[in-house]
Amino acid sequence: MKVSLIVAVYKDIEALKLIIQALENQTYKNFEVIIAEDGEYPPMKEYINTIKTLQVKHTTQEDLGVRKARSQNNGILASSGEYLIFIDGDCIPYTTFVEGHLSLSQKGIVLSGRRVNLNQELTRKVKNSELSTLDIEKNIFQYIHLIFDKEARYRQGIYLKPNSFIYKLLSLRQPSASILGCNFSCFKKDLIDINGFDESYGETAIPDDMDLDWRFRAYGLKLKSCKNVANMFHLWHKIHDRGDAKPYLEIMYDREKNNQFLCCCGLNIHE
Repeated sequence: MKVSLIVAVYKDIEALKLIIQALENQTYKNFEVIIAEDGEYPPMKEYINTIKTLQVKHTTQEDLGVRKARSQNNGILASSGEYLIFIDGDCIPYTTFVEGHLSLSQKGIVLSGRRVNLNQELTRKVKNSELSTLDIEKNIFQYIHLIFDKEARYRQGIYLKPNSFIYKLLSLRQPSASILGCNFSCFKKDLIDINGFDESYGETAIPDDMDLDWRFRAYGLKLKSCKNVANMFHLWHKIHDRGDAKPYLEIMYDREKNNQFLCCCGLNIHE
């Protein structure tokens, strides 16, 4: 099955290079990369034009503040895969990441994964090429000290084969998981049927995950966890303020109450 992996980016070329390196080493090969840029940063385009090892498409839009939902909708429209995987531009996938999503994909199901948060020191080493995320992935138990760092979420980095007894046992305890915008996947048709990401929530993070979560369920889909199968690393960075979400949350809750899962400002407003 053809997969489109959509990466939401904004100016961070350094992190994108690490993502591309990880994608070059994927165990599953039938995928394209859609770099969905929120802006039109010339150095980003210059770098993307140098990528020759992967099938890459690049979508852009005018830089008018945070419009991640719109950039992701651009990515959906540019995609040619039957199945879509979404990641953020500061998240580095495991080599088994695409295979992990595909192995658990089912009709009527949306998959939601999690991430290991690298601390500031490990992020520095990765960005300075003193350490690779592949090294951490392959030797994850050497970093077991991270288990004492609650922010690291170390357990999310332990890879389990989806057909293994241990994974099947653990999945019975956590069969579902709320959507995390930096790591989820679904069939393209399902996302088109709910009109993509809702662009009406300003610069907030609401459309990334919270809004999609209830809209998918209202549409009739089930959410399933792919934790420990589709793993990734999240690079440390300062927290970005995306504005006051409170007034938008009230709008979202009203829409949820009225079962308005088909958003009015999504794929339909694109040319």
